[in-house]
Amino acid sequence: MSIRTFFLLLVLAGAAWAAEGAAKFEYRLLATSKTSTMEKEMNEAAARGFVYSSAMGGESAFGGNEVVVVMARDTSSPGRRKYRLLATGKTSTMQKEMQATAAEGYTYCGQTVFESKFGGREVAVLMERDEASDALRHEYLLLATAKTSTMQKELEQAGAEGFRLLGLTVAKTAFGGSEVVSILGRAAAK
Repeated sequence: MSIRTFFLLLVLAGAAWAAEGAAKFEYRLLATSKTSTMEKEMNEAAARGFVYSSAMGGESAFGGNEVVVVMARDTSSPGRRKYRLLATGKTSTMQKEMQATAAEGYTYCGQTVFESKFGGREVAVLMERDEASDALRHEYLLLATAKTSTMQKELEQAGAEGFRLLGLTVAKTAFGGSEVVSILGRAAAK
């Protein structure tokens, strides 16, 4: 590579870095102990161009046990999304709810565990749908077990079937006790 080519690449890389560094973000922190309220608040923020960024369940200083979600908006190119928040203490129910939601064009975007006032400890899964695109449909697999050695075997089998790990939580659910919960996905067969 010539010195001239090297300097041209250096200038282009610097310009790309400067353009990326110029991006500005706005954030909305949402917190509630009710899943229905969180879904509503996420969709209200999404209507203003915010998209899911991160989630965590736990005990906050003033709100007690809550799900906390951070939504972000790139001020230069806001997205248009819709969200569903699925929560259940029973992993087989979650698998069915995820598949039904995926059939409506939603894709997995995150998961956490939190304690609700009525349901005890629940696995919460966040699903989103990009209104601007005709996204590829996905198939989801939820694995839950108390033994990590069993999870290892189940992950290996799922991987051999084309499933990719999307998220992992360790939770003490109402129905299963202490479990490792893995959510995997793959493109749905046409």
